[in-house]
Amino acid sequence: MTLLILITLLWAASFSLIGVYLAGQVDGYIVVFVRMILALLTVLPLFRWRHLSPKSGQLPQLTKLAIIGAVQIGAMYLFLYHAFLYLSVAEVLLFTIFTPLYITLIDELILNRKHLPLLWWIAAAVSVGGAAIIRYQPLSDDFITGFFLIQAANACFALGQVAYKRLPTGKTLAQSQQFAAFFFGASVIAGLGVLFFADLNLLPTTQLQWGILLWLGIVASGLGYLGWNLASKWVNTGQLATMNNALIPAGILVNVLFWEQSFDYTRLISGALIIVLAVWLAGRAHKLKPAG
Repeated sequence: MTLLILITLLWAASFSLIGVYLAGQVDGYIVVFVRMILALLTVLPLFRWRHLSPKSGQLPQLTKLAIIGAVQIGAMYLFLYHAFLYLSVAEVLLFTIFTPLYITLIDELILNRKHLPLLWWIAAAVSVGGAAIIRYQPLSDDFITGFFLIQAANACFALGQVAYKRLPTGKTLAQSQQFAAFFFGASVIAGLGVLFFADLNLLPTTQLQWGILLWLGIVASGLGYLGWNLASKWVNTGQLATMNNALIPAGILVNVLFWEQSFDYTRLISGALIIVLAVWLAGRAHKLKPAG
């Protein structure tokens, strides 16, 4: 849990950097592609090239990791950036609160194929409620297309997390030595996004923009996703699901403290406390019934 919390704080800071310095100035698909390539280069020194030999028996495993990366962050980002064409930022954040429910649903009905503790379902629902208190905004008149795009992004991110958690990957060192395949898959999908959707007139031009991209690619994506997926092996599904919504109060808090954005502190604190309660409930379920 400690690593998930640290990465949540890391991503919270990164979200504000994107909103303040990149959004509307650099094409989103280009941002994603640069992030994925930098993330791939970050973990590539850990990769063991002998895994590519057919004799190693690792090719099926690397293929699965590449597919998970392509879905979890490659396809997720394509849906997410398309959604910004139809939704306001507040609406995008609001519609991402369903991710915990997708994680719980996918794990129980599709990948794990057994009933999860009821308390995990309750924890996921409570987490959604807490995030809704924080992020609820009046909706625009035309939001249906954007809503379904965000749900597709949520489903991709949830499916990737659960698939990685359930994939036999060995110990932490072995996972680190294979993780380049994850970012390779994501880079391929992000590259297709640039090819078909990017506006090449909106390339990064300033040192600040490139500096932020280096931070996002190397730290937030490269180290962040590696740490998040490794940590997903150490917690139960309920805890993983509820931690997906912890980014919302953390992101708002960073935005308020460092960029002096106004916000309703009563909603922020009450929603954050409810999400903390959801994480605690998920932990209680783990004590009552071991994770599968």
